[in-house]
Amino acid sequence: MGAENGAKLLSQAILGGSKELAQLLSWLERSPISEALSLPQILKPSRMAYRVGITGPPGAGKSTLVAAIIRQLRQLNLRVGVLAVDPSSPFSKGAVLGDRIRYADHFLDAKVFIRSLGTRGSLGGLSRSAFLMARAFDECGFDVLLIETVGVGQSEFDVLHVADLVTVVLVPESGDSIQAMKAGLMEIADVFVVNKADRPGSEAFRREIESSMLDGVSAKSPKVFSCVATTGQGTQELTDHLIDQKAKLKPELRVSENRLREEARALLRWQADEDIEKRLRQVIDLETFRALF
Repeated sequence: MGAENGAKLLSQAILGGSKELAQLLSWLERSPISEALSLPQILKPSRMAYRVGITGPPGAGKSTLVAAIIRQLRQLNLRVGVLAVDPSSPFSKGAVLGDRIRYADHFLDAKVFIRSLGTRGSLGGLSRSAFLMARAFDECGFDVLLIETVGVGQSEFDVLHVADLVTVVLVPESGDSIQAMKAGLMEIADVFVVNKADRPGSEAFRREIESSMLDGVSAKSPKVFSCVATTGQGTQELTDHLIDQKAKLKPELRVSENRLREEARALLRWQADEDIEKRLRQVIDLETFRALF
């Protein structure tokens, strides 16, 4: 019954049903992996949304920048999806899902669909269900999917295996820690955004990023943009670049061996964690635990 329900929701979401899409994403998050992957359209989507990852340290203004990019994309009449990942509580596993707060200007737009989700204990900056949800946005005909991760450190790079283009958002104050970031975060970027560029030191920080690229830190030769997301300054140039790269998207990159391996690894780890939790609940009861002390 579970897979049949998922298939029904997917068929209705493909026709444009926002309610059904919301229900489908919840179903993908809660259902066993085997049920989700039994849907041919999820396993092999017939269409591709251009997936743009938005990542960077906490406080860099990622959500404000995403809102500005949505505004620019909608002016081009593109259908935009957003996956906004919030950190989950280590105690309740719940999260403060702030989509209505962060993207209030776009919430009633019929061609913008925003979904917040918690990390659910994942250490990679994304919920593991985000891999499946991205496939659902593909099949449902979205033009662009913006994936905003939680604030990252140096080991949280799941977005690299989901997005077609990774945008790393930094602020001028990040200059003091750029050497530490070189070991990881700097290497995954296709685009750098120096946000809050109206602050002192922003131009020097931009030059520092560009200099680090010349030092061979990244093999991608990423573009560097200066923006003030709160006012929209610089966001048009950034969005123009994203659209330019969208036109160059190669379908074969989605099915590369490394990318599929990492996606499978994340989903299998998710399933294994659920199985372990289920076993532990069966084995450990409160009275047995108390008897040990």
